[in-house]
Amino acid sequence: MVGQTATPFPAPAGRSVTLELMRELKQRDRWALLACLVMTPALGLAQQVPRKSPEFVIQIPKGPQLLLSQFRGKVVALEFLFTTCPHCQHSSQLMSKLYTELKPKGFQPLGVAFNEGAEQMVPLFVQGLRVNYPVGVASQQSVYNYMGISIMQRLVVPQIVLIDRQGVIRVQTSAARGQEDIGGEPELRAKIEALLDAPPPHHPGSVQHKRKNKS
Repeated sequence: MVGQTATPFPAPAGRSVTLELMRELKQRDRWALLACLVMTPALGLAQQVPRKSPEFVIQIPKGPQLLLSQFRGKVVALEFLFTTCPHCQHSSQLMSKLYTELKPKGFQPLGVAFNEGAEQMVPLFVQGLRVNYPVGVASQQSVYNYMGISIMQRLVVPQIVLIDRQGVIRVQTSAARGQEDIGGEPELRAKIEALLDAPPPHHPGSVQHKRKNKS
């Protein structure tokens, strides 16, 4: 039985480019368009948050490899997606909007496509939707490993992971619900802005703490 994905982010009005993109991608990957998820039996739960983010490698098609650790010091939104999924397309358009507005404060979204044929489809996905942040590819296994879930688990896309400036995962959507866990634009924006505005953690060995001890 094919599961259904909710649409917390409504399609932007007047974006005919999305329809054109969907027609093109539908011909290339019909199964992924209809399913919009990895169909496997539901088992277990994702790892607990907060937790330290492991390293993750994103390959930009015909471009460089990006390491997640390169973006330490920024608030990062990892978006795991299928290029053929309409919910992922809406999510990417929203991420582009938030990136434009919140980039000066240190926000950095990163897209990771892991559907079949993603390496060929990502350039069209980025161009057609005018995505303004890096979108690359990774293997299905590496995505599951990063999220800390079993390869046998049913995974709905898109999946969103929010990482703070210190490299700690603060938000991770559940495998079975995906972005529905977060809600719409106001809820996602609020979570990102809370991480952007969070004060740096206190360390006992900090200069400020030492001065306080001396006084």
